Amino acid sequence: MKTVIIHSGGLDSTVLLYHLLDLGHAVSAFSIHYGQRHARELDFAQLTCERLGVAHELADLRDLARVLSGSSLTNSEIAVAEGHYTEATMKSTVVPNRNMILLAVAAGHALSRKADAVAYAAHAGDHAIYPDCRPAFAVQLAQALALADWQPLELLRPFIEMDKTAIVRRGVELAVPFAETWSCYKGGEHHCGRCGTCIERREAFYLAGITDPTVYAEDAPETQQLIASQWRL
Repeated sequence: MKTVIIHSGGLDSTVLLYHLLDLGHAVSAFSIHYGQRHARELDFAQLTCERLGVAHELADLRDLARVLSGSSLTNSEIAVAEGHYTEATMKSTVVPNRNMILLAVAAGHALSRKADAVAYAAHAGDHAIYPDCRPAFAVQLAQALALADWQPLELLRPFIEMDKTAIVRRGVELAVPFAETWSCYKGGEHHCGRCGTCIERREAFYLAGITDPTVYAEDAPETQQLIASQWRL
């Protein structure tokens, strides 16, 4: 199957890239700069594709940030929340309708390449707060994409029933170089270690029983203790 993957350079989409290659897909990668707070993840996306010999296209849509307001990911004046995600702090990272926009652009690119499918790495851990990561959204969008062109286009979301811990375990099976993926919402030379997505990343490795190879700018013992206490039975 000829598949275009939306590749952010993050842990989830990188594992998805390896996963689809392992399944025998003819994969190309598509990244979008939509004016997000930083572009560190896009550098890692390019690095991964170069290593694997996968074609990589980057669409520059940075002006979208101007019209997609209200998120800490597109507005540097809104602080990135730290600690475990709560409903309120997770909502502060929602970019309005982001997945529909990214998938629509990626689908257009996939159709231009005569691809059979477009894939993205939404997972079960995203469902609670991110509306455009819910299975119901994906089902409806898949139906719309099937009607968008004379050429059929399938929407693949193989991680939709998996959590991030399961994705880490799958990445270990595929020998994914996790240290060369990016999750942190703050940017900087290293992962901050304290924002919601860094905590989520650290928890996934902890629960998977896998040593976390990520370098964190703030690797205070109390942060690791907080993660351990959160899951202590």
